[in-house]
Amino acid sequence: MSTSPSPAATAAEIERIAELRAAIDACDAEIIEVVQRRLAVSQQIGALRAASGGTRLNLSREQQVLSRYRAALGPEGAALGMLLLRQGRGRL
Repeated sequence: MSTSPSPAATAAEIERIAELRAAIDACDAEIIEVVQRRLAVSQQIGALRAASGGTRLNLSREQQVLSRYRAALGPEGAALGMLLLRQGRGRL
């Protein structure tokens, strides 16, 4: 996929592409911030579970999370959910 507009793109199209890319960059910054917040919460849960003698993995909870991502975003959403779960609890 090309990263630059086609030679036939007008100045207005080039400007609009730049605006849209800036919007994507802003979305990415928000996503990163939310993921960092999610990881911090997940780590707190893991510490509390460990302190109380629990396991670091709760399969039913993970299935709920994956189902929510799959329902909202399709199969790739479930993959995204799994990446987030791994980030929070580490690989098994």
